[in-house]
Amino acid sequence: MDVPLWLAALAVGVLGIKLARPPWWLVALLLLGGYLIADSFLSPTVDSLIS
Repeated sequence: MDVPLWLAALAVGVLGIKLARPPWWLVALLLLGGYLIADSFLSPTVDSLIS
């Protein structure tokens, strides 16, 4: 079964927000921080830490 990455990430995100009930500012901070780091000079460092 091939599921697109965006669909899997959306499903995990929705379930995580419904089950864990984090504050809205924490969700926004993680999304914005991830977006900004992905397009910065830190992205190779983060990529090497993750993989």
